[in-house]
Amino acid sequence: MKSHTSDRIKIPPGFWTGLRQLGIAAHEVARKARLPLTIISEPVVTTAQYFAIWQAYSDLIGDTADGIIKLATVFETAKYPPPVLATYYARDYRDGLNRMARYKQLCPPESLRITEEGERCTIELEWLYTEQPGPPPLLVGITLAFLLELGRRGTGQPLTARFVEFSHAMGDVQALEAYFGCRIRIGAQCNRLTLHRRDLDRPFVTYNEELLEILTPVLDRSLDEQQGGRSITEMVKWIIKRSLTGGRPDIQDVAKELSMSDRTLQRRLTDENTSFKHLLTEARHEQAREYLADPSLDIKEVAFLIGYEDQNSFYRAFRLWEGETPSNWRTEHLSTKS
Repeated sequence: MKSHTSDRIKIPPGFWTGLRQLGIAAHEVARKARLPLTIISEPVVTTAQYFAIWQAYSDLIGDTADGIIKLATVFETAKYPPPVLATYYARDYRDGLNRMARYKQLCPPESLRITEEGERCTIELEWLYTEQPGPPPLLVGITLAFLLELGRRGTGQPLTARFVEFSHAMGDVQALEAYFGCRIRIGAQCNRLTLHRRDLDRPFVTYNEELLEILTPVLDRSLDEQQGGRSITEMVKWIIKRSLTGGRPDIQDVAKELSMSDRTLQRRLTDENTSFKHLLTEARHEQAREYLADPSLDIKEVAFLIGYEDQNSFYRAFRLWEGETPSNWRTEHLSTKS
């Protein structure tokens, strides 16, 4: 999807401190990335520059897995920017992850899609600037590693993941498996961390109610100001799309994420001449077309990804949208592209 924030990313000072602890000078990274040295003192960059910095670190450190593990473990919690630091003051791991997903909107270019089902909690990465080339594999790995680090440092326990999936090669897979404490899959369709759902209930030893009361209103206000340029329709559809997998989000869930009542949300949607039901249908239709355009996904999986429990319901809905079956639509679409 397109960005919902301006293409300006601030690199936390802790990043440069961490690199220095690993024996890598900030100016070496800047030069390798072919960027001006001023980014070290005034580190506000574009997405392309941000990716270049991470690629430069990856090139300088050598093995991708080694770079992920070293930086994840050496990065000091106190050096995190406020939107991330606030997650460590959360009540428990679930609260911390939900705050991370919410406040990640203040720290582009990635967002988190969190799904709890059965004994699992999956966290999938989505990249907001789709017009940019994909992020360096090391950046993908460090993002998932930091999510596990959040749980480990917050609970004070050596938590492990259930499963980790990466779409690209990540260097020494055995080293990553030792770090995450689980099997790693390379060449997956997405980049995803799967946690033990029971761990989400673990309380944080770093919980600080007083600091949360100070930080939360400030961060929420910044988020509101940042989203001020977007219509409520755009925000609701964006939330729906990242919440569809394996279920059907309701207006109460979306309203809660937007910090308003469902009645207020419905009224604001009415003011923009739409409704939650209409946006849910639109989001499913748009995602169905996008997923069907990917031949690696079978029809049953597409149905699940857009929130249908059974394939027949998806077939009926798709016929209403397109006037033909998903299979026929895919055949015609792929033949015109070849």
